[in-house]
Amino acid sequence: MKTAFIIHGTGGSPEENWFPWLKEKLEWEWYQIFVPKFPTPVGQSLESWTEVFEEYKKHINPETIFVAHSSGPAFVLSILENIDIEIQGCYFVSGFLELIQIPEFDLVNETITSRQFDWKKIHKNCKNFYMCHGTDDPYVPSHNTEILSENLKIEIDMIEDGGHLNGESGYEEFPYLLDKIQVWQKVS
Repeated sequence: MKTAFIIHGTGGSPEENWFPWLKEKLEWEWYQIFVPKFPTPVGQSLESWTEVFEEYKKHINPETIFVAHSSGPAFVLSILENIDIEIQGCYFVSGFLELIQIPEFDLVNETITSRQFDWKKIHKNCKNFYMCHGTDDPYVPSHNTEILSENLKIEIDMIEDGGHLNGESGYEEFPYLLDKIQVWQKVS
């Protein structure tokens, strides 16, 4: 069965941004959808998020996709490092690695975004990667997104005036992202 995980970022929740909208749209595509709620910002760490995700791991299969926002993509990388299944794809929105020089975010993101990753295992466990980023993201400097894209060996799809591609930037729906998922799933 096709499964999709929608992973929020720091300070986020399953009920915000374009997540509920995308969940509904992917259900129409016959996906079983999971949108975990992670502790954030209080209690946020790689360890606490991994603990929450433990109950969802059994739903990962070769037809799985991950859609993740902000610090969520770095967390998805840790999942890919710790599975032995090649999944269908990862769609990363406003993702980044390392510290972004905003102290209140760096403090809670550090264990998730600023560590050594097993890139060989990550590439082995995912067929396709896609990344998009707003040209004027107020939180994530393009340098931090470029670190992620270089390690994934993919180009960044820059979205003009997209901000952080969240509700605050006007993204309660995200048809462009849905289109990318649909197109990639047809060719995979």
